[in-house]
Formats: sequence, C-alpha cells, structure tokens
Amino acid sequence: MKRFTVDRIENDKAVLECENGEFVSIDLKYLPESIREGDIFKFEQNSCFLDKDETEKRSRKIKSLMDSLFE
Repeated sequence: MKRFTVDRIENDKAVLECENGEFVSIDLKYLPESIREGDIFKFEQNSCFLDKDETEKRSRKIKSLMDSLFE
C-alpha cells in the first residue's frame, strides 16, 4: 500500500507527493470529487481511500506549528 498527499490541484489533475518525496500527476476523475489539497490517500490494488484520520492529524500538526510561529 502506498500513501500520497495531495500537494496541489491544477486544472483536471491532482499533483500527489509520495512518501519517498517523488511527485506524480493523476486525473481528478480517478479521485473522489471532494478532494482537497493536503488530503492523504492510500492506494491499494487499483483503489484509493481517503485516510481521514491521518489527514486530520497532519492538519492539526500544521495548524499548531503555524500558531507557534505567529504567537
């Protein structure tokens, strides 16, 4: 199973960052319509799953870091 983070969305493609730091581009039609930058997906046997827990965990961590920088 591979895990990817949505780095950005450009036109009809999503640019995903792999755990190893490489980037891949995939057509949005293969991902859920609700996709957002920062979402974390797991790909397994030609299926993708949004990892809500990991996405929320990472979002809280980034917010905490931002808050500490601007206090």
